[in-house]
Amino acid sequence: MTDGRDRPRRALFLRHHIEDDPGLVGDALFGLGFVVDLCMIEDGSPAPDLDGVDLLAVLGSKWSVYDHDAVGGWIATELDLIREADRRSIPVLGICFGAQALCTALGGTVEPAPVGEIGWVEFEGDPDAGIPPGPWFEFHGDHCLVPEGATVVARNEVCVQAFTIGPHLGVQFHPEIDAAQLSRWLAHGDGDAARAMGAAPADLLRETTQRESEAAVRVAALVGSFVARRYD
Repeated sequence: MTDGRDRPRRALFLRHHIEDDPGLVGDALFGLGFVVDLCMIEDGSPAPDLDGVDLLAVLGSKWSVYDHDAVGGWIATELDLIREADRRSIPVLGICFGAQALCTALGGTVEPAPVGEIGWVEFEGDPDAGIPPGPWFEFHGDHCLVPEGATVVARNEVCVQAFTIGPHLGVQFHPEIDAAQLSRWLAHGDGDAARAMGAAPADLLRETTQRESEAAVRVAALVGSFVARRYD
């Protein structure tokens, strides 16, 4: 997929941990002709340049967006970058923590959810809004109170699962997850977090491996719709 200058469109992913990558979302964008780049956001790192960026994606995090002591000073840089993308009409895809950052940057708030969600969760998405029905992989304990002007396009009894605002999409679930990435998460401390939420890491990994192929089809539909609504 190219623009008027005959260059491939570029997707820039922001990550917060070395074990994170664009996963199935990156695969879907690559299949649509995007160049997919990855940038670590951490204290002391300069904000990435948005020149030449056609899509900004923000990945998950172990922390909550409102927990400033744990998150670190980089959160201000990230929120400003999302606002700059909004000013430039660069679509933002926020994933889990990324959805919370998108919500916060554009005037919403985030609070603890009544319960955490972990594993493959069924909820009804809105295919007309580009959210295929699940199951989708969840690993979070927070809830977005969306900004004025946002439209909720998927929810369940726990929280808002997806919302749009302008050209942007925030999803509370993890469309990027594949077995390789989940394995890295579990090895880098998320195994303990999973057990604390009542889930067995080995069971999560087994089910993710089993569901990976079908999940890739849903992710391709989600990403394809997100891109088509903004560029076609």
